Parts: sequence; structure tokens; C-alpha cells
Amino acid sequence: MPSKQRKEPKAYPGKQVTVTYEVGRCLHAAECVRGLPEVFDTGQRPWVQPDGAGPEQVAEVIRRCPSGALQYRLADGPPEEPDRPTTVVRAPAGPLVIRGELRVTTEDGTVRSETRAVLCACGVSGNQPFCDLSGPCGKE
Repeated sequence: MPSKQRKEPKAYPGKQVTVTYEVGRCLHAAECVRGLPEVFDTGQRPWVQPDGAGPEQVAEVIRRCPSGALQYRLADGPPEEPDRPTTVVRAPAGPLVIRGELRVTTEDGTVRSETRAVLCACGVSGNQPFCDLSGPCGKE
């Protein structure tokens, strides 16, 4: 399957925290909308309102995003700390859920520093190496 054109993450700047969202990595776990509906509301435009809660609350909910589609940068704080030790868990449907200090090489050879990712284990994803649920693991 040919790869999808990768879009740059969209930034949603707030006064104390900037949230970025990479649509091609989102697996719709909905941790964000359940965790802080006053910040993450898919019925609003823009759907991310970073000033709708305190920056630490926003960061805490974003860290629940398993795919890493959502990320944050505090205006006056450190970047997200990776989990230690790094963990790799095969999800029941097949993809690999990884948390820690990661270096992920994309299809175009770009090496990305990540703290959270869901990687394709079936080889069918159009967003390699990230899972997009387009293969067998998306059918279960």
C-alpha cells in the first residue's frame, strides 16, 4: 500500500501550553475528550482550546494519548519526560504500544524523538512505521 502524505502536526498555542496534533497518528482512543472535554471538544472549531484548563492538567491528559498524536510544550517548563524504563506491549489486536525514550525512523528516513507511539506490526499501515488501523489489527 502506498504511504499517505505525512502532514505536519497542527499547533494550538495557548498562554502557558502549546498542544500539537498529528492527525495521521490518531487512533481515536479518546483519552483527550474524556479527560478534559473543556479543552478537547470535537464539536468545536478549533477542537483544541489549550487555555480551557491549567497547563499541568492539559499535559497530564495528553500523556494518556497512547499514539503520541497529541503532544505538548509548556511555555515555561521542560518537555515531556519519557517513561523509564521504556515499555513495549503488544495490543490485543496486534500493534505495538511503546512508551519511553524513543527514536523512530519514518519511511522517508527521518529520525524522530518520541515518548509515545503505536507502531504497525502487520506492515499494512499507510503511515509506517506508525499504526493507522488500516491492516488486520484495525478489523478486530
